[in-house]
Amino acid sequence: MKRFYKEVTQAPQDGGWRVLLDGRGIKTAGGRPQVLPTMAMAEALGAEWAAQGEEIDTATFPLRDLADFALDAMAGDPALALREILPYAETDTLCYRADPEDALYQRQLAVWEPLLAGIEARHGLAFPRVSGILHKPVPPETLARLEAILARQDAFALAALRMLSSLAASLTIALAAVEPGADAEALWKAANLEEDWQVELWGEDWEAAERRAARFEAFKLAIRFANLAR
Repeated sequence: MKRFYKEVTQAPQDGGWRVLLDGRGIKTAGGRPQVLPTMAMAEALGAEWAAQGEEIDTATFPLRDLADFALDAMAGDPALALREILPYAETDTLCYRADPEDALYQRQLAVWEPLLAGIEARHGLAFPRVSGILHKPVPPETLARLEAILARQDAFALAALRMLSSLAASLTIALAAVEPGADAEALWKAANLEEDWQVELWGEDWEAAERRAARFEAFKLAIRFANLAR
């Protein structure tokens, strides 16, 4: 698609901020007005439009895509957030560990336990710790508490949490990632602890390394999106 606009600006509209192309407000992929919660987010999305050359590259709008998902999916169907995010708490990576006699268990204990315990303390949660592959259900009280936490989030935070939970296979890591000042690299290493362990034992495949790098970029993008929405 050829670039069809000259000027990219931002302006307060409809209780939020909008990106304007030659003075016209952008709509989401679903046809809704793309009303953003902060000027910072509008500037970041505007930068994506301003960076386009004569041809528009649709693959270079990751923030716009997340904003559209927030408005079209998360805001359009609040129950969707619970259906798509809560399952990551029921099989959270940080809860499932190797057998205590394994060396991997000690690393999991050192890296995962402080993260998990910190999330539990800050949010009033209690997760099981499981050694081996057998599933152990999360207490109903914890799931109810998580539902209440998610219900308080706006559509933009929910979009970030869904993406982070999926990439990390962990709702607890996602919750830590959207906290102000989160250490993206440390959290990503925690999410990939078992993969790193296997790499140390058997070496790294370059294709797997490229996929992981791409996932890390997406992880950092979701954190940035959550910060822009505040």
